[in-house]
Parts: sequence; structure tokens; C-alpha cells
Amino acid sequence: MNKHFNKFCLTVLLFLFAASVQSQEVDLFNEKEEKTKDIVTAVFKSSRIVNGQSIENVGNGVLDLKILHRFGNISQGAYNLFGLDQASMRIGLDYGVNNRLMIGVGRSTFEKQYDAFFKYKLVQQQTGLKEIPVSISLASTVIYKSLKDDPTAAYLSYVSDKFSFAHQIIIARKFNDYFSLQLTPTLVHYNLVANSTMPNDFKSLGISFRQRITKRLNFTTEYFYSVNKIDGYNDPLTFGLDIETGGHVFQLHVTNATGMTERTFINETAGSWANGDVRFGFNITRAFTLKKPKELRNTKW
Repeated sequence: MNKHFNKFCLTVLLFLFAASVQSQEVDLFNEKEEKTKDIVTAVFKSSRIVNGQSIENVGNGVLDLKILHRFGNISQGAYNLFGLDQASMRIGLDYGVNNRLMIGVGRSTFEKQYDAFFKYKLVQQQTGLKEIPVSISLASTVIYKSLKDDPTAAYLSYVSDKFSFAHQIIIARKFNDYFSLQLTPTLVHYNLVANSTMPNDFKSLGISFRQRITKRLNFTTEYFYSVNKIDGYNDPLTFGLDIETGGHVFQLHVTNATGMTERTFINETAGSWANGDVRFGFNITRAFTLKKPKELRNTKW
């Protein structure tokens, strides 16, 4: 396990090194130019790539209503209308506390889970006055599985047993207007596991990218490689299409994951692409500005 974990840490370091080398500029003539600090924006088009967090935050003072919707397996055939007869969803509220801090809460129908998270920008990619090749954020999520125990079970869990936690380092770079890449080292902790042979901590590495197709259309991919897996579960792989419509993003996707919290879609994905166990889904958002930017508040109309 340590050997695999060391490899994935090395991958992160190599990514940072490569991005740093690419961003360096050599002034052969030692000319001094007046430069400004240009923050790189729109690395991704939403604060979630599909299921997982992206490097983006919702704006300062903005409340974002998110609905993540997932149908059943397409492989069920015409009788269940290729999965459309079944559905699971997560509804959540995200809020931009300031330009760096974002918080959110959500409720999923799958396993009746509640989740709450924060995401904080440590470093922002920028050019000009100061060259910073990547953006880095920290995200932490607490997840509560409120599904009731089977009363006939030999062991009835305590409230604390139903909690799990996810901690992530989000590292992203926008290479140009057409392509962005993100790495997400992740640790998911279970307070209670199925048996004594299982670890409580599960490590994974998320790899995601955005490829622009047109001005309002982007193709996305999201994959998490699990360093240590739970038996019977697979790595999640998702392909998505982001459609920008009037300042909002409508996301269509196909995935083998059912759950929409870090615990369930990273570590508890039962579906397999090889067996055709994939699901169609969509994400929709609606933003509400609760606090106007300072420059607008001071404007006299």
C-alpha cells in the first residue's frame, strides 16, 4: 500500500514540477516591462466537475442551488426505459463566504446521506507580475448515512458509526482557453468498516480534465484511481458535457457511479463499464446573489 501511495504522491509532484517549468519565461535581453497581476479564471465551468469538487468556487455572496440527478443502469433495457424508471438525486446549497472560502450542505436520496463541506483556495494560478503555474485548494467533507439499521441485524450501529470524512487537495492548471487539467489526492475515512480486516482510511487520486469544444460547450472527464479498494467495488469513470446557458451551466453525463458523495462515488461504485453498468444523469444549478460586490454597493444609480 505504501508503495502505491508513494507513486501517487510522486505523480502529484511531477505535475507541479512540469507546470512550473512550462510557466517560466526567460528574458534574454533583460528588458523591464510593466506587468500586472492577472488571475486565471474559468479553469472549469462549475464548482463540481460532475460528482467531485473542481478548483472553482461560487462567487462571493452567491448562493448556488445544485441538483445532481442520476438514473438507473442503462443495461436494464427497454422494460425500465434504459434506467429512466429509476432515479437517485442530491440537492445542495453552496455559498461563497468570500473570494477564497466556499461552504455547502446537501442531502442525497442514495443511502439517505447528508453532507457538509468547505473548500478554501490556497493558491490561485496567475500570470504577469507574479507567475503562479497552478491553483491549489483544500476541501473537507463530513458525510452522515442516516439509513436505518435492519432491526434484525446482529449489530446496531451507534450514531458516530454512520459518519465518514473526505479530505482533498485540489491541484489544477488551465493550460489555455481550450484545456484544463486537475489532480485531486483524496483520503476518505470511515468511522466504522464492515470487518476488522478492512482499513478505516482509503486513498485515491482523482484525474479530471476539461476540453473546450465551442464557446458554450465543454467536454469533461472525471476518474478516481483507488490505491486501496473495497472488495466488489470499482473505480468511478464519468464523461460529461457542460452546456453554458445564460450564465448557468447544465451538465449532462454518463457514469458507472450511483452515489454522489465522496464516500459513495469514490469508494462504493458497484457499476462496471465493462459490464455495461452505466447511468445517464444531469446536474443543474441556479445561482442567487445575496450580497452585491462592494464596488456595486457603492455605485449611485
